[in-house]
Amino acid sequence: MKDRAFIDTNVLIYLYSEDEFEKRETSKSVFSAYFCVTSTQVLNELSNVLIKKFKVPTTEVLAAIEEIIENCEINVVSVYSVKKALDISDKYRYSYYDSLILASALENECKFLITEDMQDGQIIDKCLTILNIF
Repeated sequence: MKDRAFIDTNVLIYLYSEDEFEKRETSKSVFSAYFCVTSTQVLNELSNVLIKKFKVPTTEVLAAIEEIIENCEINVVSVYSVKKALDISDKYRYSYYDSLILASALENECKFLITEDMQDGQIIDKCLTILNIF
């Protein structure tokens, strides 16, 4: 059985990058190595970046979201995660939105958070390990 891994926005962005070939391939490998989990927050952040920064048409963004839905368990950000994020932010000094990602990963019983933005190898609440695969 594969370990549950929460996928951060930057990993998904690289899946659709046309100028970061190595990072795109590394991101693709995550989906065969782990049982992938993400949240509605990540889908929202991805949509925003694809539309605003990369000028991707909304029809293509929708196709990307559908592809992610087929390959990840998607969880709605809960009130528990919002409250837990505040605690994580105080304890570990991450931004609120990074803390919300961490809280969602914990709530969804993930063993790993796959990201590029946080401290590689750090363990959150004795059960979630941050992995920077890049």
